[in-house]
This record gives sequence, C-alpha cells and structure tokens, in this order.
Amino acid sequence: MRNSFYTLARVGTVVCLCVVVLGAWVRLTDAGLGCPDWPGCYGVLTVPQSEDELLRAEQFRPDRAVDVGAAWREMIHRYLAGILGLMVLAMAVIAVLNRRDAQQPVVLPQALLVLIIFQSLLGMWTVTLLLKPLIVMLHLLGGLATLTLLFLLARMPRQQPRRPPAEKGLRRLAIAGLAVLVVQIALGGWTSTNYAALACPDFPKCQTQWWPDMDFSEGFVMWRGLGIDYEHGVLDGEANTAIHMTHRMGALVASAVLIWLAITAWRRSRDARVHTAAWLMSAALVAQLTIGILIVLLGLPLSLATAHNAMAALLLLAVVNLNITLRRAPAASTGG
Repeated sequence: MRNSFYTLARVGTVVCLCVVVLGAWVRLTDAGLGCPDWPGCYGVLTVPQSEDELLRAEQFRPDRAVDVGAAWREMIHRYLAGILGLMVLAMAVIAVLNRRDAQQPVVLPQALLVLIIFQSLLGMWTVTLLLKPLIVMLHLLGGLATLTLLFLLARMPRQQPRRPPAEKGLRRLAIAGLAVLVVQIALGGWTSTNYAALACPDFPKCQTQWWPDMDFSEGFVMWRGLGIDYEHGVLDGEANTAIHMTHRMGALVASAVLIWLAITAWRRSRDARVHTAAWLMSAALVAQLTIGILIVLLGLPLSLATAHNAMAALLLLAVVNLNITLRRAPAASTGG
C-alpha cells in the first residue's frame, strides 16, 4: 500500500502543477467567471452547447453574456482540480489504512485533504464573490501550498537515512529564503488579480520615472465589501502603479536573499546534493527574472504570463528542495 501511496504523491505533484498553471491561464484569459456558478456551469455540470442549453444559460444569468470558450477553460480547470482532489482523498484513505507501517506518513496526508477541501471553498468563493482579489490570491497560495505538500510526500521515499543536517545558520537562511519567496509570490498574485501587470510598461524605470506617482493606501485595501465585480480590475492608475512597483521591489529583495542563500550553500556545504539543489534554485530564479522582464517589455503576452506563473511554482519547489536537502546534509565546514 505504501508504494501506491507514493505513486499517487508523485503523480499528484505533476497534476497539481498542471492545475496551478491551468488556473493561471484561466485567470489571464479572463475566464475566471466563464461559469458564473459553482461547481457546475450555468446550472449543469457541462458547458452549454446546443441552442436550448445556450438559451437556458442566458436566462440563468441575463446580466452576463455566455462565452462558451471561457466556460470550457474554466470547467477543464475544475475537472482537473476534481481529479486531484480524488487523488488526495485516496492518499488520505491509504494513510489511515496503512497507519501501522512505521514509514507511512499519516498526519501530512490528512492535512493535505483538509487543505484541498479549503481550496474547493476558495474556488467557489472566487466565483460567487466575483473575483475578489483577496480570495483569488489566497486560492493561488492554497494551490501552491498543496503542490508543496505533495512534493514533500513524493520526496520521502527517495530520502537517504537521516544524517547530521547542515549548520543551523544555513538552514535558517534557507527558511528565510522560502518565507521571502512566499511573500513575493503573494505580491505577484495581488498584482495579477488587480490587473496591475502593465501599470509600468517600461523597464527598469516605471512610466519613464524611477519613482512615479503611487497610491499605496488604495492599492493594498484587502477587502472592499460584497457585490463588486472585479473582472478587469477596479483600481485607478496610481493604485495599480503602487502594486506593480511593490512587486518589483519585492523581486529585488527576494532575488538578493536567494542569491545569498545559493552562494552560502556553495561555500559552506561540502555535499554535492546541496550544490545541485542550489544550482537548480539559481537557474529557476534567473529564468523567472528573465520572464518577468520580458513580460513588461513585450506587453504581457499570454504565453510568457502563463510561464511566469509556472516558473514561480517551480522556483518554490526548488527552494523547498534545497531546504529538504539541507536538513539531511552533512555538517558544514567552517573553513573558507
């Protein structure tokens, strides 16, 4: 049973990554409200196709035009998320049934199931609260948290017998790097959900200035009440500029911390696996920064915007992988 559990964890990690990227694609193609209800689409579990179904769909929400393409994109995302949910449920059941096995994780699969249920609620609220930015951002973070837990479970059978970990200072720096990256990803989610990605159409300056006019107080209002349709955004230029610039400044901070982490890992650890993990993290960071700059210079092409979300997930996994590797690496050398 344990082999089946870990197989599900590995496959689930890939499926979850696909769900995260597909969710970004749905958001970027303005299909988040392609189905204005949940869990179905215009009252049914499929997308309206025939003339009668389209007529009923128009009567279901007369205030919103039916977009079959957007509805399909949203429902494909929901179907894949549903498959992932069933996989996580199967893992939780196997964990309970196989709990007498000393090498069988039990608590983490149950926590993952709770997270998936909460993710489903966030998915519902994303639609029913009309793309409220706070809910959409939490939905993104929940998806990445799900991906991280699946990755941790998938990594378990490949871990070597426990050895003395790397020095505390390096492990603490790795944790700090992970925390800073999570904050930066949240800022990226806030930028996307408020449609602020093109508030600064140039780089490295913003609107030809190093410090343009910005409204931080308006840009970071977390809750604006109910009944507001956030599709295409509700903020003015200065608020969106504040959001975009904060994301850029966060990228500088996160990059500095992760580069420092990589250099420190290379210098202080003698373990080849730590060096490999640090190289992977560095490569993902360079790719993410490059894609982010190109998005601005090329005017937010869909392919690059989607790749930016995918690379954020891969960078997160790379930092998590480095944290795992450091916890099982030999004690660091104090020389050099």
